[in-house]
Amino acid sequence: MKEIDITKSVAVSGGTGYLASWIIKHLLDRGMTVRTSIRDLSDKSKYEHLLGLKGARNQLQIFEADLQAEGSFDKVISDCELVIHTASPFKITGIRDFHKDIIEPAVEGTKNILAAVNRTASVKRVVMTASMASICGDSADILNKPDKIFTADDWNSSSTIKHQPYSYSKTIAEIEAWGIANLQDRWDLITIHPGFILGPSLTKRADSTSIDFMITLMNGRFRLGVPDLWLGIVDVRDVSLMHVIAGLIPGASGRYIAVQDTYSMVHIAEEMVSHYGTRYGISTRKLPKILFYLGGPFMGFSLKFVKRNVGIPIKIDNSRSIRELGMVFRSIEATLSDQVEQIERDGLIHKR
Repeated sequence: MKEIDITKSVAVSGGTGYLASWIIKHLLDRGMTVRTSIRDLSDKSKYEHLLGLKGARNQLQIFEADLQAEGSFDKVISDCELVIHTASPFKITGIRDFHKDIIEPAVEGTKNILAAVNRTASVKRVVMTASMASICGDSADILNKPDKIFTADDWNSSSTIKHQPYSYSKTIAEIEAWGIANLQDRWDLITIHPGFILGPSLTKRADSTSIDFMITLMNGRFRLGVPDLWLGIVDVRDVSLMHVIAGLIPGASGRYIAVQDTYSMVHIAEEMVSHYGTRYGISTRKLPKILFYLGGPFMGFSLKFVKRNVGIPIKIDNSRSIRELGMVFRSIEATLSDQVEQIERDGLIHKR
């Protein structure tokens, strides 16, 4: 059991990210000092939203660092007892070089930050953003489970560099992390496994896959029908809070699933229509799987992906997160309505 001194600084990697920004906000709101990394200090547009957070003037320190450069993160985590590692590329389609764009940043970034942790005597705990993708690769994986529910004990064994490369990258990065953690006993590792993250962003940027999904939905791309894909949904505010709680509770350990519940994209569309009617031209019609077979490859989805994911419901066990971390997850209704409000307020719906 590691007791974290809340008067010490907390290091957060990838501070400009959708999730990391909320983690930083939660830490600042608790009066904690935060040290975070960005890749380019000269591009203030990427991090000025952090400077505007309550407490940022006195409690936030921003460093330039590149996780793929060995030793780059040493100065960020100096004297910290808690390190929260969120930085990892999230891209599902449109990938040109699987290894360079997805695998290398995820794995080498994890190895470099944990090497820095090993060099920093003050660190007691690392909380790492893993993913449901390292627990299951395809919805069809659930068919091999006797109880038909994914738990934190499961590991993705169906993804490869050619099939579901993002899921593969998260799996091997987590395996690498646990391998490094198990070779020492000074600091402990906790991994947080979000499903598909939705909810309001703290920035006006739209380059997050999660934000882009909502903008795409609101722009009417699915007018002809919605794919019957099932997702474990979690609010960005909840999963960010989970990282903080897991970092501070002495008895926290192992892997925690961050999912409110599972929903099909059809259910998400129905929820949007129930609140906003025809404003966005969203269809609640289920797109026939045969049409997804025909059109999926043009959208970056392979035939194998369609076969192993479309029309296959999943269930996910989040009970350990509720029991041990005290999580109370927001409803999907609150998540969607708050995100729509943010997207409209920031004018993002007009940018596509």
